[in-house]
Amino acid sequence: MTLKKILWSIKRHPFLYTTRFKLLSKNSSIYDLEGQSYNMNNLKENITPYFYEINELIFKNNKPKNDLDIIKHISAWLRERIKGGPGLSEPSENALKIMLTGKGGVCSDMAQIFNNFCVINDLQVREWGVTRAPFSQNYGGHSFNEVYCKELSKWVLIDSFWCILFYSSNDVPLSTIELFESVRNNVPVRYNAFFNVPSFKDNGIKNNFFNINNIPFLICNYSNKIYDNFLKYLRPFIPVFVIHFVLFMANKSYYYRFPLDDYKKIFS
Repeated sequence: MTLKKILWSIKRHPFLYTTRFKLLSKNSSIYDLEGQSYNMNNLKENITPYFYEINELIFKNNKPKNDLDIIKHISAWLRERIKGGPGLSEPSENALKIMLTGKGGVCSDMAQIFNNFCVINDLQVREWGVTRAPFSQNYGGHSFNEVYCKELSKWVLIDSFWCILFYSSNDVPLSTIELFESVRNNVPVRYNAFFNVPSFKDNGIKNNFFNINNIPFLICNYSNKIYDNFLKYLRPFIPVFVIHFVLFMANKSYYYRFPLDDYKKIFS
């Protein structure tokens, strides 16, 4: 237990947090992100069979006709069975099994497994993170998803951990860029929960999405297969942050793209 506490403290150290952003961040533009998706690096055949087994349970009774209802159904089904808990940093199949037994899972774990269910169901998906500029030791960031809904012809931000969508003046849900630009331009934004998460906290949503100092970044080049293999064989012997550094040195790492802000603002 003492070793776990030491490793957790190291993992959460501000130096490691800011160093990760210095190594992985790239400035981008909104238009550069149009073709980016999790599906680019993760094919259906690379998703482990266990996800397909759970997917059959998710849609056991029926499968909605449109993309928006499909992603709401996936998110609600998972959140009804996942209580949340400590962060996992496990191979995707192990993470899903642990989460479904109610023994762990934070927002980034949920975003990762949600990605895989979207791939299985032929939905274009991507994962975003949010941090704060300048860096704040009191804010650990947040992860969420964005799915391209064909019936709406647009990307839609879905927070699969809290089961919420965001809206402005109409009933069409906002994309990530639309949300953060609206907040910065003082355009009224509301959010709607499509499933009642017992641990839901209104202040948490405001902290993650409505703080004017928050900046979003898209997580690119993440290969579920590569990370699964490295975590499976190396995690029992070396800390997770070392595994991430090994992948970075091997040019196999994911990276962050900042479309709205210069990422260097984090370090100012």
